[in-house]
Amino acid sequence: MKAGNRQEHVATTEPGKKDAGMRRRPERRQAADFDQRILRVARRLFAERGIEDVSMHQIAQEAGIGQGTLYRRYAHKGELILDLLSESAQRFVEETQTYAEDKETRSALQRLDSVLRRSLAFIEEEGVFLAAIMDASSAERREMKFSTPYYRASHSLISHLLEEAIAQGELEPLDTIYTADAIIATSDPALYLFQRQRRGYTPEQILAGLRRIYTQGMSISTQR
Repeated sequence: MKAGNRQEHVATTEPGKKDAGMRRRPERRQAADFDQRILRVARRLFAERGIEDVSMHQIAQEAGIGQGTLYRRYAHKGELILDLLSESAQRFVEETQTYAEDKETRSALQRLDSVLRRSLAFIEEEGVFLAAIMDASSAERREMKFSTPYYRASHSLISHLLEEAIAQGELEPLDTIYTADAIIATSDPALYLFQRQRRGYTPEQILAGLRRIYTQGMSISTQR
């Protein structure tokens, strides 16, 4: 009887479910390690050869994986670069959010000025990668720029600060959605790099230009 009971117990357990649960965590860890290996290789190759001169095939080869496997994870270099930027972009979002919420000591336009300054600093730090996101995307994916956390956070903060500035009497009523898009377009990473590398402008000069157009140029007090 004891032997029969023992056999019955063995037969009625569900090792498959238990095993699947035990495998799930290691598989997730392996997937995370796999992604990190791809990103490490990509960052090294980009630093050594430049983003434009590194192909997805080269990244797959250096990472020791099949090209099809890489494309299943990243459809193009733009998506891969988004992952490379995830940590610094998150820091940028948190910092600009802090600037935007500092209502006790600064007006809405002053806070907008701080957001613009931090945005240009972020482009100075990561501009090559930010510009490459668009260059690496196919024509059908050009709009991916407008759905990145970086763009959405920037647009939300800027439009909110513009609305607040209008409510506080710092600005005349205007289309805040359009104006936020225009401000971000003026500080586009590709344009910023062109101004820095070809025009010879310093970060301070570019910031001063943005201030003349927006935080100073749109201010009611300046117009008076």
